[in-house]
Amino acid sequence: MTTTTEPRVNERGPHVLSRGYWRQSFCRFAENRLAVGSFVVLILFIVLALSAPLWPTFVTHRLPEDQDLTNLFASPLTPDHWLGTDELGRDTLTRLVFGARVSLVVGFLTVTLALLIGALAGMAAGYFGGLVDDVVMRLVDVLLSIPTIFLLIFMASLFPLPVGPPGRPWIVLTHDATSLSIVLAIVGWTPLARLVRAEVLALMRREFVVAARSVGVGGVRLAFTHLLPNVLPVMIVWASLGVGFMILAEAALDFIGLGIQPPIPSWGNMLRNAQTYFYQSGALVILPGAAIVVTVVVVNIVGNGVRDAFDPRLK
Repeated sequence: MTTTTEPRVNERGPHVLSRGYWRQSFCRFAENRLAVGSFVVLILFIVLALSAPLWPTFVTHRLPEDQDLTNLFASPLTPDHWLGTDELGRDTLTRLVFGARVSLVVGFLTVTLALLIGALAGMAAGYFGGLVDDVVMRLVDVLLSIPTIFLLIFMASLFPLPVGPPGRPWIVLTHDATSLSIVLAIVGWTPLARLVRAEVLALMRREFVVAARSVGVGGVRLAFTHLLPNVLPVMIVWASLGVGFMILAEAALDFIGLGIQPPIPSWGNMLRNAQTYFYQSGALVILPGAAIVVTVVVVNIVGNGVRDAFDPRLK
């Protein structure tokens, strides 16, 4: 008795199996409606942050440090102040928009710096092994053994951020955001280094790497043409999930007074200032808190979608 084996047909269509890895991953991400919707919201936040310098001219007609002493604690939905004012009469909407620049710039810049540090350290530890691996991993173990918030406070105390000049403090945003991003990156690169090291150690035993080394490929060429492309999906997933953590860390440092300093607006220092005046205006607490929550939630949903789409083990 003979049996016939039917050809395997992918439920997504007959041509999906012939697609490349990246195209399949993007197709899987596009099928995740929640992740795509969160990605659209994240893009809107980014556009809002990038367009912040235009808001005082075309929308609110007020700079983030401008004071309206006749409208202290103005309620939201007023004609002159759509989201109300704070204890100094500063427009809340303008300050929220400029605060978005701080959170998003710090989040993405920190992840970029942590990617560079963590990827290089992890690849060096996995590729060279021996003494290099021992030194890098013991440094990672030491940093991971210290509670993150204490390590952040220590690093922020060593590298305090300057107070912005009067007049137009948001002009120095780039300097302050870069300094804070460096502090956060020094703390946040260690988990990625462990992930990259583990992937490199696994790849070094794979047949294509052994074959490449047997024909004389080594050094920088082996690392960047054979190892890095295979480690890249892990780095992408970590980066997408790390942005949310960095935004929360930046807000926490701002809240305790070690992050972006007034009068530069950020969501964290807006919350710190508003806790004293909660009974005068609850919107001062709710609005920046909601902005942080929504941003972190959509970033994490996008990160989970990227992980589900790009991780080969989850196919």
